[in-house]
Amino acid sequence: MSAIPVLTIDGPAGAGKGSIAGMLADTLGWHLLDSGAIYRVAALAALRRGIDLQDEVAISALIPQLVIEFKQGDAWLNGECVSSDIRNEACASATSKIAALPKVRSELLALQRSFCKAPGLIADGRDMGTVVFPEAPYKFYLTASAEIRAERRLKQLSEQGLSARLQDLIQDINARDERDSNRPVAPLKPADDAVLVDTSPLTQAEVFAEVLRYIR
Repeated sequence: MSAIPVLTIDGPAGAGKGSIAGMLADTLGWHLLDSGAIYRVAALAALRRGIDLQDEVAISALIPQLVIEFKQGDAWLNGECVSSDIRNEACASATSKIAALPKVRSELLALQRSFCKAPGLIADGRDMGTVVFPEAPYKFYLTASAEIRAERRLKQLSEQGLSARLQDLIQDINARDERDSNRPVAPLKPADDAVLVDTSPLTQAEVFAEVLRYIR
């Protein structure tokens, strides 16, 4: 694994990590790890089983029973495509809650590291550069204001034919940031050697060009 280059992109929800990670994977021809999707699939499984989202023992015991795969851009749970199911707000909120549980994070750590394969890996998440791949030679931390991230989320929901209030989205993002930044295990924060990029004033193309410039 140490001979395989890894590029990590961390940051809060809505900062643009997923889009940039996908563009980099396509450009470099590397594998892609969407760690947030792994947590979302686990959260979805817990919701479907009716497990209390604070029941750390029950959720961590559930994870080894799950077959989580990513094929052609879609997330699969036990042979079922769940890409749409893991993107709703209920699943997003549940994900943030179970991600704060140490035993759950421990169960998912090995699964995430298994994605590291030649010729290289783009790892998108919240603790990729600090915990999962601390020795990665390329680390980036993307951020943006809560208002900008809420506006981006509102646009996504609108394109999906869904409605939401901007103020509600801002409150939800702030609550998730608070949970993610203050959890006792692997809190959301930039790695000491990460390149910080504020995406608030930038277009997606500008962010991509900025990251690619550092790599090259």
